[in-house]
Formats: sequence, C-alpha cells, structure tokens
Amino acid sequence: MTFSTPGQRAAPRPPTAPRHPVVFFDFDGTLADTIPLIVASFQHTVSHHLGESVSEQEARSWIGRTLIDTFRERYPGRADAMVETYRDWNLAHHDELIRAVDGIPEVLDGLLSAGSRLAVVSSKFGDTVRRGLAAVRLDHDFAAVIGLEATARHKPHPDPLLHAAETLGVEPSDCAYVGDAVVDIRAAQAAGMRPVGVTWGAGTPGDLTAAGPSAVADAAGDLLGILT
Repeated sequence: MTFSTPGQRAAPRPPTAPRHPVVFFDFDGTLADTIPLIVASFQHTVSHHLGESVSEQEARSWIGRTLIDTFRERYPGRADAMVETYRDWNLAHHDELIRAVDGIPEVLDGLLSAGSRLAVVSSKFGDTVRRGLAAVRLDHDFAAVIGLEATARHKPHPDPLLHAAETLGVEPSDCAYVGDAVVDIRAAQAAGMRPVGVTWGAGTPGDLTAAGPSAVADAAGDLLGILT
C-alpha cells in the first residue's frame, strides 16, 4: 500500500512491464502469407535453369534459409544465376501473390498496447521486407527491420537475432522470436531468445514441435496469450 503525507499526492504506480520488452518476427509465412509466392518462385527458377519440376512440399522445405545458401547446396555452380532469376520473378509477381494473415494486425496492436517493441528479422533484403509489409498493410510501429544485408551469417545461426537485439539495445534473454520454420526456432535457441513457432507458414506442426520451441501457435490469435 502507498501512503502520502497531507498535501502531497501519492506517486503513481508504475505500469506493468510487458512479458517481452521486444518481440521479433520472421516475415515470410509469419507476418504475411508469402508461401505461394515463394513456392512459385522456386518452381519457376528450377524449371528455367534445369528444365526440372519441384514439388510444393520440397520447395516449402527450402523456406527460411537464404536463397544463395539454398541454391549452392542443391545446385553447385548455378547458384548466382538462379538467385538472380528467382528475385526477378519474385518481385515481378510480389504484390499479386502475397496475402495477409488473418489476425496479425490485432496481435501487433495488442503487443504494442502491452508495451512491447516490435521488430522484423528476415532472411530476405530489408527493402523487400518493407515492400511486403506495405503490401499487406502492416503499417505498425516496427522499431527495426533487419534483413539479409545486416549480417554475414544467417538463420539458423543466431547472428541476425543477436544483431537485432544489439540494434535495439536489449538483452537477448528479454526477447521472443516468432517464426514458421525450424531454422527460426533454432536461431532463437542459439541466440538465447524465447522461440515461438507458428503453423500457418512453411513448417509442419510436427517438425516445429520436434525443434523444441517454447510454444506453437495454430492461429494468429493464439499469439497474444503466448506473448503477453
């Protein structure tokens, strides 16, 4: 109980601190439904360069890592040209194929109201992430957008998340990272952040759960209960 002397106002009670001072989000398959765009971009690229087809399941399994790492691993010697083809086709069809995720604006509103700062950490270039945010009308107050260009190593390495925490001046242990792929979970674990998986993106529920996240959300509305 707080007491005050006569003629002196009691000091106001401090607001409740948010559970996570900062919540980082992956972009593709988490804040926006870009999976059809990404799958079609992979399929076009492989068909264009090799005349081969790629199943949706296989293409989805490539999501989360950088393009150059994915293509170097699978198509040695062709990666640079394939990345260029992928990006050209992806950007040409970007606004046509990207979709909003139901409930995400309300989640972001709720987190901001709770006092959390929000940021995006993605394996694509920051300018492309910003274009995607605009396409699905997520004009929320993101404290930072950390893209491919920010670090030399990428998910599942923790470097992008650690760079993001340093950029915002927070301890990794105070942060949560929300993502749809196993590499997101592993990057958060390696960074010492709370890993939260979502099932409306590229990863399967079984694979996400096996990676050992703190929680898995099956719908966007579940995130507020997990993060606040």
